[in-house]
Amino acid sequence: MMAKMAASVLEHGEDAFRKLFKFYKRRNPPPDFGDVIDFSKNVKNDMVFSVELNPSALSEADAIRTGLRPVKDWRAFGLKGHSGFIFISNPFLPGSQQHWVRQCLKTYPQKPNVCNLDMHMSPSETEDIWNKSADTLRKKNQGKREPKTLLEKLRWVTLGYHYDWNSKTYSADHYTQFPPDLHSLSREVAGACGFHGFAAEAGILNYYRADSSLGIHVDESELDHSRPLLSFSFGQAAVFLLGGTRREDPATPMFMRSGDIMVMSGSSRLLYHAVPCIVPAPAGQPLPTCLLDTQQTAGLHTNSIVQEVPSDDWELCSMYLQTSRVNMTVRQVLGDGQTFPTETTSIRSEVSPKDGYHDETHGQEEEDLKAKRKRNDSGYDLDS
Repeated sequence: MMAKMAASVLEHGEDAFRKLFKFYKRRNPPPDFGDVIDFSKNVKNDMVFSVELNPSALSEADAIRTGLRPVKDWRAFGLKGHSGFIFISNPFLPGSQQHWVRQCLKTYPQKPNVCNLDMHMSPSETEDIWNKSADTLRKKNQGKREPKTLLEKLRWVTLGYHYDWNSKTYSADHYTQFPPDLHSLSREVAGACGFHGFAAEAGILNYYRADSSLGIHVDESELDHSRPLLSFSFGQAAVFLLGGTRREDPATPMFMRSGDIMVMSGSSRLLYHAVPCIVPAPAGQPLPTCLLDTQQTAGLHTNSIVQEVPSDDWELCSMYLQTSRVNMTVRQVLGDGQTFPTETTSIRSEVSPKDGYHDETHGQEEEDLKAKRKRNDSGYDLDS
């Protein structure tokens, strides 16, 4: 019955995206995921087709250096009617996701990078979020009741050109060095998809708890839209909705699982999209199996940027990921030879809640706004 309802929502144009968003976001009764495309399995959907990537576009040595399998072993897909959209089903080498998870939780939130906690806390309070949270997280794992840690309150981190949530712009004077390892990973993935010379200049990391969602939006604040947007997912699975060029266009639901990568380019670069829900982990399987793989850093290229994660660090990472998902989106802000304008103007469509990127009520009815007032100031729909 519920699967039929999801299908009927997909077929209607007017307000279809918002209805589908609410369908998958609801908790009681929980949604039926029967219509969600699962690229980790043998896909049987008329909209889906295989994408043949050029194995020579990325050498095996360069792929392995960033923790990726050789391109010839990647499983890539496209969607009919969404030219430029590429979904790559977990191309990471066994055990290499651990490095990127640890970077997202321990390294990238460090200063001088910017996070949502900076909106209402002093720099000294948000310095070294990882170490300030570690002991409390371990106590929680032992069943003790403890207040939320800074790591659990983390909702977003910006890298490189730091996105201004108020003006909805990037600027030359709000920049810190983009992480070299993530720059390399992004360059290699983009190159494998045919976008050579991609320069990772800005990143937004989103930290989803079990009841978090990401509202309907378009990523259009970058000055150059000819370059792709890359999205990397780690941790618990999520439902991702990909719509059209208009907010009311119907959307296609798909799972994003740990290790999956999405590339939005060409006419798909400016499509509306959203994440209505995080999918509960199966009973008895708190972590995706790909995150249980043994790290194989000993066999990596001597110049590998993927580092072995100490067991103490991975213990904390795995605790966090049992109820969470981390997503990295990477963008090139400027085209070749392009500079920022002297006067910046606001871009209308980027989601910009008071303290974050997550706001499922954007453009919705008054009753939804009332519900939003019950949330904390991150813009997420969080536990009360």
